Amino acid sequence: MLEAPRVSVVIPVRNEAENIGPLIGEIEAALAGVAHEILCVDDGSTDATPAILAEAARAAPLRVLRHRQGCGQSAAVITGVKAARGEWIATLDGDGQNDPADIPALLAVAAREGPRVLVAGHRVTRRDGAVKRLTSRLANRIRARLLRDATPDSGCGLKVFPRALFLEMPHFDHMHRFLPALALRAGARVVSVPVNHRPRRHGRSNYGTFDRLAVSVLDVLGVAWLQRRGRRPEVIEP
Repeated sequence: MLEAPRVSVVIPVRNEAENIGPLIGEIEAALAGVAHEILCVDDGSTDATPAILAEAARAAPLRVLRHRQGCGQSAAVITGVKAARGEWIATLDGDGQNDPADIPALLAVAAREGPRVLVAGHRVTRRDGAVKRLTSRLANRIRARLLRDATPDSGCGLKVFPRALFLEMPHFDHMHRFLPALALRAGARVVSVPVNHRPRRHGRSNYGTFDRLAVSVLDVLGVAWLQRRGRRPEVIEP
């Protein structure tokens, strides 16, 4: 039986044929010497992404899972984490804007903080357009005020957390944007770490700016409801 890796890197990807190959190579370089696996969850790509992933899997510890139809980024993350074998999960976006070189630093913080922690990347310098930065800042302010989720950048795709912690959380569409709040609800701690953010080199985002903002506001209200209904009993053995 193969030894379980220390960390499973989960990448949700859709129509990122030009970005995903170089990204996998960067992950391999960043985690050289660390027992790891990479899980790419192809969320119904219609471009050459499946072929690129099949080729990459011949040379890297890469497992490829595919949704027959697009189900969204959160569904892809859930699929990947459920299939992962590592104790720790590292997530990052498939567009190459998150820097894999930051993963070891997040893992080091996680190891220091213990098994009940979510380490969230904080994109101090965003490499997005002005409109996207503005709407993201607005969404972050609304989220922070309503959820008090202890992170300045909940939307950053680069995060490290225990697989077991994620499996305790409620799973729903767009949940990936609220992992810090859901971690706190589960009784874990949240630590934010500054990370690099890079411009998108190829392709375009799979999400519209203003429709994403509208959906995010509605989702914040739903997560706030979940927080109010959450109860964590203290179990005492007689």
